[in-house]
Amino acid sequence: MSALTTSTIAALEEMLQNTARPAPADFMPIYFCRGNQEDLLIGHLNPDFIPHLQELFKKQAVNLARMSHDRLSIQLGRPKELSATLSLLANHMRQGGFIPGWRNEEFAWVDQNGHKYFRLERSAFRTFGFRSMATHINGYTKADTIWLGRRSENKPTDPGKLDNLAAGGISADETPWVSARRELWEEAGVPEQIADDIEPIGRIHMRRMANGRGFHDEQLFIYDLELPKQFIPTNHDGEVSGFIEVSYTEAAARILADEFTSDAAFVTADFILRRNK
Repeated sequence: MSALTTSTIAALEEMLQNTARPAPADFMPIYFCRGNQEDLLIGHLNPDFIPHLQELFKKQAVNLARMSHDRLSIQLGRPKELSATLSLLANHMRQGGFIPGWRNEEFAWVDQNGHKYFRLERSAFRTFGFRSMATHINGYTKADTIWLGRRSENKPTDPGKLDNLAAGGISADETPWVSARRELWEEAGVPEQIADDIEPIGRIHMRRMANGRGFHDEQLFIYDLELPKQFIPTNHDGEVSGFIEVSYTEAAARILADEFTSDAAFVTADFILRRNK
């Protein structure tokens, strides 16, 4: 592998220090109210979205939810009740045009102990700033190259940007491992006998503004996968327009040239720095 320059290493390290940014001060906090326990911050609402949601609360009472001038409060309840309440809020926001790209696919909100509290349309998570989960897989070879996918121009987010070999959101009924293997097949055509060798690495917590759509808060579950020399990735779901195989040095240069999605840039930078030690 060509050695990374000192300046490149420093730039990648500095970038990785800024994965989790705080929500802007003018975003409305969303809390779980837990009775005798301290309220739990679970999301943030863009101030541009607030008036439309306030319209709903003026028209009707919402089970398990109330909205004041400075916060949206959600009372704890059974998962089905919480899901119904949040779906009501999400559908109202969708009607106002604040949730583009509705997918009819659900994510789950999971606490730090792994407990699922509610299910909700995945595209609503950014609107409310709820923490979601995704898997990202670095596909590399013994020749010190890494495979990168280029997102389809038809993708609603980051069209044409470089991405990891495979990556995607973890649906409400999946584990990270199941999601990783599914994404490997759908996005890169990696068969089970190869995908079974994914190596769990850790997590990266991403928090950032989402280009007018709200606040992106996501736990990225990271895996590495060594690919056979003869393997060529092939997309099956139409979400990837093609793949390139590049050296770690070139991948680093493309990261710093802003050719990657934000999430994939952090995941790939972490991979390159680990391999450079």
